[in-house]
Amino acid sequence: MLDNKVAIVTGASSGIGRAIAKKMIEAGATVIGVARSEDKLQSVKEWLGENFHYKVADVSEYERALQVVREVYEEFGRIDILVNNAGITQDTLLARMDKEKWQKVIDVNLGGVFNYTKAALTYMMKQRSGVVINISSVVGLYGNAGQANYAASKAGIIGFTKSLAKEVGKRGIRAVAIAPGFIETPMTENIPENLKKLALESIPLGRFGQPDEVANVVVFLASDLASYITSTVIEVHGGLAF
Repeated sequence: MLDNKVAIVTGASSGIGRAIAKKMIEAGATVIGVARSEDKLQSVKEWLGENFHYKVADVSEYERALQVVREVYEEFGRIDILVNNAGITQDTLLARMDKEKWQKVIDVNLGGVFNYTKAALTYMMKQRSGVVINISSVVGLYGNAGQANYAASKAGIIGFTKSLAKEVGKRGIRAVAIAPGFIETPMTENIPENLKKLALESIPLGRFGQPDEVANVVVFLASDLASYITSTVIEVHGGLAF
């Protein structure tokens, strides 16, 4: 499905990003993972083999994003797919949230999407082809108490994606967003058990999702099977009702 495609995946060292890298490689792509931890990226490299490459970077750093994407283009000659997956949480009620917790989540979750998309567009527009897939969240659609910063960042990603799709469609570039629900990752491991129980009661499928179930959607959207899908949000949440 993705034979000979070159893909950049941010937040590729664990969780959903790691699963996306794996599924893309299985589909035939060459994947360049981006994350802050070289040790974790090297571990993924040892797991996935020669078709996984990596760059160590904090996605919130704009100049580093330009450098990373330029290096990828120089090394591989093209950039077909960008998956903006990197994200963090710093949860607390808004009344208790300091400016630092607000700004850090916005800078990583939303700023990182801007940084890497802006950098990749230079090359995708030159190619007149490309796919940008942004990982949002159901929280960006429906909100969640204690996550005003996270919800704002993920809602911003949706607006960003829809605007981008309208700007670059005539250049042969698609932009789509995915809104996962409760997925079993390191980020959700710290949810208190009572809240997990409440969440499960609101999911018709009766379980949390697996990273591979999000990754499968990414591979589909990145492929030519989804060639007429752009400017939309795909919810992957087991029927979660807020």
